[in-house]
Order: sequence, then C-alpha cells, then structure tokens
Amino acid sequence: MKKLITHNGSLHADDVFAAATLSIYLENKGEEFEIIRTRDEEIIKTGDYVFDIGGIYDAEQNRFDHHQIGGAGRRANNIEYSSFGLVWKKFGIELCGSQKVFDIIDQKLVSPVDANDNGIDLCKNNFENVLPYAVNDVLSIFSGTALENMDKDKQFLEALVWAKKILQREIKKNNDQIEITKIIQDFYKNSLDKRLVVIEKPKVSRYEIYEALQDFSEPLFIVYGDNEDWGVVAMRKEINSFKNRKDFPESWAGLRNEELQKITGINDSIFCHRNLFLAVAKTKEGAIKLAQIAVES
Repeated sequence: MKKLITHNGSLHADDVFAAATLSIYLENKGEEFEIIRTRDEEIIKTGDYVFDIGGIYDAEQNRFDHHQIGGAGRRANNIEYSSFGLVWKKFGIELCGSQKVFDIIDQKLVSPVDANDNGIDLCKNNFENVLPYAVNDVLSIFSGTALENMDKDKQFLEALVWAKKILQREIKKNNDQIEITKIIQDFYKNSLDKRLVVIEKPKVSRYEIYEALQDFSEPLFIVYGDNEDWGVVAMRKEINSFKNRKDFPESWAGLRNEELQKITGINDSIFCHRNLFLAVAKTKEGAIKLAQIAVES
C-alpha cells in the first residue's frame, strides 16, 4: 500500500490536484494507495509520495514541496511551481501520452493553479469587484466555514473526486482534440474557397472548430452540423476573444424563422444570434447559402 502524504487542515487547489495526479497515475498502474493528511514529521518520513509539505523538492525521491527557502523553481515564463506543478512535471507526460497534451494542460490548468498558490495575479480586472470564477474557487467550496463543523479530511476527499474528474476529462478532451483537429483541417485543406469551410462531421462543436482553424488566417465562416440542423459559426479573431473576423450582416441580429427567412431569402433559415457569431438552418444547403451571403456582405 503506497502512502501519499500531504498536510492536514485547509485544502488548496495545488495539494488537491497533486493528489489527483498521483491517484490517477497509481490507479493506471493498478497500485493500491492511501492518502494521509498530517504534519507529523515522523509520519511524513514514511511517505512514498510527499507533496506540499516536508520542505523538500526531490523528484527522484518523490518529494514535492515548494515552501522551503528558495522555493522549487520556476517555469520559463517565471511562474513558480507549486506542488501540483512539481508532481505534474514528473508524471504528467505519462498520464497524457504526449508532450503536446502535457504542454496544453500545463498552460491551461496547472500553471494557473501554481500561480494562484504562489500569489501571482494572472487576470486584469475589467469590472470593479467582478472576478473570474476559477478552478480554485470551485475547490474552495469544499472547505468548511467558521459556522460549520466539518471533517476536513473528508472534505479533501470530496474535492479530490472533482479534481480527478477535471484532470481526466482534460486529458481525454485534449487528446481527442488532436485527432479532431486533423479531421477539421482536412476539410479546410479541401475547401475551394478557404473563407468558407464546410465540415461534414457530425457532433463537431464550434469550440473544436476554433481550436483547429485558429492558426489559419483565411476562414471567416464555418458550416457544420448533422441531420437535425446545420450551423454557421464566425471564426474568432483570437482563440480567447469574442470578436469575430467578420460578423454576420447586422440586419440579421436576433432574427428567427420567418423574419430571418424574409431578409435572407433562405427558406429554411432558423436563427441568427444577436451577437452575430452564429446562424442556423435546417439543411446543409441552407447553411451554406447563409455563409455565402455573409462572406460577400
């Protein structure tokens, strides 16, 4: 039985996600383990994996603390490692199956958790007293309040279930995105007019489209869908921006069914979002016509 040891008391995103990473790693190997939360130095010495406590960073000995003088190093972008980042650095590539997916998750999930734990601000506030609701906030709800008498170790294990699921889904979705990207880019490469790409692959989402085609400058509108309905999505200027490379015609904003059909001349058009990034038709042909009008408008 392997011993995973971290500190007791309050839970934080870095120790919860470090535990999640090690749990998935050991489960994949079929090894049994227990998680012990303590500050007893004699117990800590017996750990097979010790993280966020112990005052030592030694990856070979599976010691992953960052609280000691001098910390445990920084990334090239100057974000200091927390226990999550240190554990991820050793075991993440094996869990992900590739350096590419490892890097994506390190940038998307691990680095922000490390930054938060080390007191590094990542976001600029555009609205007074309004902040993003981050993964740290999600896990913090498992901590008890001053008016509650909760078992902190039990709450840690509840938070761990969520962290494991988040991490497993990130690994799965980012590995799938690599294959999906190849499929979408093949449709792009075979398009005669690169401004308008038709993707005949059921269940592809617009977010997967953004991810796959963001590095190509030509696409303006992408037609995608299945037997139920077909959508046309405007490509974003940047992957994390809500601004489009080109909007649908302003006169379409918020129109539905007969109103949209009248102004577009497309008899099976259904809807155009009022923010002009999405339009929907009942058929592929109708969606293509909507996209053609938008391209030429």
